[in-house]
Amino acid sequence: MPGMVREKLTQSDPVIPPPPPREKKTLEEQMRSFDEVPLFMRNLPAGGADESNAALDALQALAYEGHPDDAAKNFKEQGNEYFRAKRYREAIGFYRQGLDAKPGSKELLESLFLNCAACNLELQNYGRALHDTRNAMLVNPRSLKALYRATKAFLALDRLDDARGACDLADEFGGGADFAPLRAKLDERAAVLERRAKERTERERRAKLLADAVRMACVARGLWLAHSTTQDDTHAPHFDPAALPAYASPELPLLGSTPWRAPDPIRTPLLFPVVLLYPEHGQSDLIAEFHEDTTIGQHLDAMFPPEARGQLPWDTAGAYVAPNLSAIAVTHQGRVLRVGRKLSLREFMDQAAVMPPDGNPEHRDGLELRNGTLTLAVFPKHSAAERTWVDAAKRRAT
Repeated sequence: MPGMVREKLTQSDPVIPPPPPREKKTLEEQMRSFDEVPLFMRNLPAGGADESNAALDALQALAYEGHPDDAAKNFKEQGNEYFRAKRYREAIGFYRQGLDAKPGSKELLESLFLNCAACNLELQNYGRALHDTRNAMLVNPRSLKALYRATKAFLALDRLDDARGACDLADEFGGGADFAPLRAKLDERAAVLERRAKERTERERRAKLLADAVRMACVARGLWLAHSTTQDDTHAPHFDPAALPAYASPELPLLGSTPWRAPDPIRTPLLFPVVLLYPEHGQSDLIAEFHEDTTIGQHLDAMFPPEARGQLPWDTAGAYVAPNLSAIAVTHQGRVLRVGRKLSLREFMDQAAVMPPDGNPEHRDGLELRNGTLTLAVFPKHSAAERTWVDAAKRRAT
């Protein structure tokens, strides 16, 4: 055309770059992006989250336009789509919006409540599921589906009597055959719970008998059982597992044909928690399982061998060596007793036990088992620290 100037691109002209490639999205991401577009939204905010979005407000109003039954039916259909996709939270949101539409059809109203119950069952919100089934039965008192879903919720909550009541009511309404599988599950669950209850009762019986036997064993060894109000029994004496007779084995079946019995408190050896105090240095050790048939000398030999002299950070002088150590105990009445290296703990407990002339067990003396633990003080023999500690212990007893 006349006057038209045609421009030709030269190598010096800038080249416009091609558009960037589109980001690939998964199906789930695409569905979420559609949910943000008002035209394609499936889940309308109940209160209008974005007041400035006129299109969204219009669509929200449009969703409730027309006959309430039509609006409720549309919400139900959208909820069904999400339910089939196993997106139960979104599905229940649509069913609730269907209820908010206040449909006049009782059949539709019942269906919406039942669908809410189905979602809550999948979400394991069993209490809410029961609330939904109750509302469904207020609409239709003979609703077998409501009874069925209520039975499932009761079963999940172990409310077996209520579940049986729902099944019985279904029988009255002529729908018992459909409830047969649920009744079978009820019977199975009842058997499981009954067995668990019997096992729990048996465990409690064994624990009580065992605790009584341990207490009796401690008293038979002359021990005083004392408890501090500021400390729990984190450790406690117990029978030697290797010495338990077969009838007292913890492996014995709870509901077997052989009845479990407590071990003999006198003949069955005990294991004691024993604290070794080193008052001179403010240190201590715990022997968690001191077998009563072993000696304090055996433990001191293992803990303070001559070849390890001076290796403890708090004993740089090397004074704590097994042959040069003494162990001291204080009885309930304050007597100070030295523990012979060759005496077993059982023998020492027996020697420490003293019955009063009046024979009153409340006046007896013996080692003190405080918070389930025996305590011994350890010193280098004839040391100044030992003499000072012994004198202080004797003064406290007077």
